[in-house]
Amino acid sequence: MASFLPNVRRSLSRLLIVLSAFAVLVIGTPAQAASWDAETLTVPADAEGSPVTFSEQQVKAGRKVFNTSCGTCHAGGITKTNHNVGLDPETLALATPARDNVAALVDYLQDPTSYDGEYSIADLHPSMRSRDLYPAMRDLTDEDLRLMSAYILVAPKVLGQEWGGGKIYF
Repeated sequence: MASFLPNVRRSLSRLLIVLSAFAVLVIGTPAQAASWDAETLTVPADAEGSPVTFSEQQVKAGRKVFNTSCGTCHAGGITKTNHNVGLDPETLALATPARDNVAALVDYLQDPTSYDGEYSIADLHPSMRSRDLYPAMRDLTDEDLRLMSAYILVAPKVLGQEWGGGKIYF
Protein backbone atom coordinates (compact mmCIF):
# COMPACT_ATOMS: atom_id res chain seq x y z
CA MET A 1 0.00 0.00 0.00
CA ALA A 2 2.84 2.40 0.82
CA SER A 3 4.33 2.09 -2.69
CA PHE A 4 0.90 2.67 -4.23
CA LEU A 5 0.52 6.26 -2.90
CA PRO A 6 3.68 7.71 -4.50
CA ASN A 7 2.60 6.26 -7.85
CA VAL A 8 -0.85 7.85 -7.52
CA ARG A 9 0.70 11.21 -6.59
CA ARG A 10 3.10 11.02 -9.52
CA SER A 11 0.25 10.14 -11.90
CA LEU A 12 -1.88 12.99 -10.58
CA SER A 13 1.01 15.43 -10.98
CA ARG A 14 1.48 14.36 -14.59
CA LEU A 15 -2.24 14.65 -15.25
CA LEU A 16 -2.29 18.20 -13.85
CA ILE A 17 0.61 19.19 -16.11
CA VAL A 18 -1.13 17.79 -19.18
CA LEU A 19 -4.45 19.41 -18.27
CA SER A 20 -2.73 22.77 -17.70
CA ALA A 21 -1.07 22.61 -21.12
CA PHE A 22 -4.38 21.64 -22.71
CA ALA A 23 -6.18 24.54 -20.99
CA VAL A 24 -3.62 27.02 -22.34
CA LEU A 25 -4.13 25.67 -25.86
CA VAL A 26 -7.91 25.76 -25.71
CA ILE A 27 -8.65 28.72 -23.47
CA GLY A 28 -5.52 30.84 -23.62
CA THR A 29 -3.91 32.81 -20.85
CA PRO A 30 -4.55 36.28 -19.39
CA ALA A 31 -1.29 37.45 -21.01
CA GLN A 32 -2.67 36.42 -24.40
CA ALA A 33 -5.82 38.48 -23.91
CA ALA A 34 -3.76 41.67 -23.73
CA SER A 35 -2.06 40.84 -27.05
CA TRP A 36 -5.16 40.98 -29.27
CA ASP A 37 -4.49 44.31 -31.00
CA ALA A 38 -4.80 45.17 -34.72
CA GLU A 39 -1.08 44.66 -35.33
CA THR A 40 -1.16 41.19 -33.80
CA LEU A 41 -4.28 40.24 -35.75
CA THR A 42 -2.84 41.41 -39.09
CA VAL A 43 -1.05 38.79 -41.17
CA PRO A 44 0.00 38.43 -44.84
CA ALA A 45 -2.95 37.44 -47.01
CA ASP A 46 -0.85 36.30 -49.98
CA ALA A 47 2.70 35.89 -51.28
CA GLU A 48 2.87 39.61 -52.13
CA GLY A 49 2.38 40.38 -48.44
CA SER A 50 -0.97 42.14 -48.74
CA PRO A 51 -2.18 42.53 -45.16
CA VAL A 52 -5.42 41.10 -43.83
CA THR A 53 -6.68 41.78 -40.32
CA PHE A 54 -8.79 39.17 -38.59
CA SER A 55 -10.98 39.77 -35.56
CA GLU A 56 -10.20 38.19 -32.22
CA GLN A 57 -13.33 36.06 -32.64
CA GLN A 58 -12.15 34.81 -36.05
CA VAL A 59 -8.75 33.80 -34.68
CA LYS A 60 -10.38 32.05 -31.71
CA ALA A 61 -12.69 30.21 -34.12
CA GLY A 62 -9.59 29.26 -36.15
CA ARG A 63 -7.92 27.99 -32.98
CA LYS A 64 -10.93 25.81 -32.21
CA VAL A 65 -10.98 24.31 -35.72
CA PHE A 66 -7.18 23.87 -35.64
CA ASN A 67 -7.22 22.11 -32.26
CA THR A 68 -10.03 19.81 -33.40
CA SER A 69 -8.64 19.04 -36.86
CA CYS A 70 -4.87 19.43 -36.51
CA GLY A 71 -4.09 19.58 -32.80
CA THR A 72 -3.36 15.89 -32.40
CA CYS A 73 -0.20 16.16 -34.52
CA HIS A 74 0.48 19.91 -34.30
CA ALA A 75 -0.28 20.88 -30.69
CA GLY A 76 1.53 24.11 -29.90
CA GLY A 77 2.78 24.51 -33.46
CA ILE A 78 5.09 21.50 -33.46
CA THR A 79 4.91 18.55 -35.82
CA LYS A 80 4.94 15.35 -33.78
CA THR A 81 5.60 13.17 -36.81
CA ASN A 82 8.58 15.27 -37.98
CA HIS A 83 10.20 17.52 -35.37
CA ASN A 84 12.31 19.20 -38.06
CA VAL A 85 9.27 20.86 -39.65
CA GLY A 86 7.07 22.96 -37.39
CA LEU A 87 4.52 25.70 -37.86
CA ASP A 88 6.74 28.51 -36.64
CA PRO A 89 7.15 31.55 -38.96
CA GLU A 90 10.72 30.75 -40.02
CA THR A 91 9.91 27.18 -41.01
CA LEU A 92 6.80 28.27 -42.92
CA ALA A 93 8.79 30.96 -44.77
CA LEU A 94 11.51 28.51 -45.81
CA ALA A 95 9.11 25.95 -47.32
CA THR A 96 8.81 25.72 -51.11
CA PRO A 97 6.54 27.39 -51.88
CA ALA A 98 6.61 29.59 -48.79
CA ARG A 99 3.67 28.87 -46.47
CA ASP A 100 3.87 32.09 -44.49
CA ASN A 101 0.61 33.66 -45.65
CA VAL A 102 -3.09 32.82 -45.54
CA ALA A 103 -3.46 31.88 -49.23
CA ALA A 104 -0.44 29.55 -49.14
CA LEU A 105 -1.62 27.78 -45.98
CA VAL A 106 -5.11 27.33 -47.40
CA ASP A 107 -3.51 25.92 -50.56
CA TYR A 108 -1.49 23.51 -48.41
CA LEU A 109 -4.57 22.40 -46.47
CA GLN A 110 -6.34 21.73 -49.76
CA ASP A 111 -3.50 19.76 -51.37
CA PRO A 112 -0.31 19.42 -49.27
CA THR A 113 3.15 19.00 -50.76
CA SER A 114 6.49 17.97 -49.32
CA TYR A 115 8.51 20.71 -47.61
CA ASP A 116 10.57 21.16 -50.78
CA GLY A 117 7.39 21.30 -52.88
CA GLU A 118 8.50 18.41 -55.06
CA TYR A 119 5.59 16.02 -54.57
CA SER A 120 2.11 15.67 -53.10
CA ILE A 121 1.77 14.24 -49.60
CA ALA A 122 -2.04 14.21 -49.63
CA ASP A 123 -2.05 10.48 -48.91
CA LEU A 124 0.05 11.07 -45.74
CA HIS A 125 -1.19 14.44 -44.46
CA PRO A 126 -4.82 15.34 -43.78
CA SER A 127 -6.17 17.64 -46.47
CA MET A 128 -9.28 18.47 -48.41
CA ARG A 129 -7.95 16.34 -51.25
CA SER A 130 -7.77 13.30 -48.97
CA ARG A 131 -10.77 14.05 -46.77
CA ASP A 132 -12.17 10.58 -47.50
CA LEU A 133 -9.20 9.20 -45.51
CA TYR A 134 -9.25 11.84 -42.75
CA PRO A 135 -12.64 12.34 -41.07
CA ALA A 136 -11.49 15.53 -39.30
CA MET A 137 -11.28 17.23 -42.70
CA ARG A 138 -14.64 16.12 -44.09
CA ASP A 139 -16.83 18.93 -42.82
CA LEU A 140 -14.37 21.80 -43.13
CA THR A 141 -15.27 24.74 -45.35
CA ASP A 142 -12.98 27.14 -47.20
CA GLU A 143 -13.70 29.64 -44.42
CA ASP A 144 -12.58 27.09 -41.80
CA LEU A 145 -9.29 26.66 -43.69
CA ARG A 146 -8.89 30.44 -43.85
CA LEU A 147 -9.52 30.83 -40.10
CA MET A 148 -7.14 27.98 -39.24
CA SER A 149 -4.50 29.70 -41.38
CA ALA A 150 -5.11 32.96 -39.53
CA TYR A 151 -4.64 31.19 -36.21
CA ILE A 152 -1.40 29.52 -37.38
CA LEU A 153 -0.01 32.93 -38.37
CA VAL A 154 -1.26 34.86 -35.31
CA ALA A 155 -0.30 32.24 -32.69
CA PRO A 156 3.48 32.90 -32.80
CA LYS A 157 2.83 36.63 -32.33
CA VAL A 158 0.90 35.89 -29.15
CA LEU A 159 2.80 32.88 -27.82
CA GLY A 160 6.28 33.81 -29.01
CA GLN A 161 8.81 30.98 -28.93
CA GLU A 162 6.28 28.70 -27.26
CA TRP A 163 4.60 28.32 -30.68
CA GLY A 164 6.62 25.67 -32.45
CA GLY A 165 9.07 25.42 -29.54
CA GLY A 166 8.18 21.83 -28.81
CA LYS A 167 8.27 20.09 -25.48
CA ILE A 168 10.55 22.72 -23.95
CA TYR A 169 7.43 24.85 -23.48
CA PHE A 170 4.83 22.11 -23.12
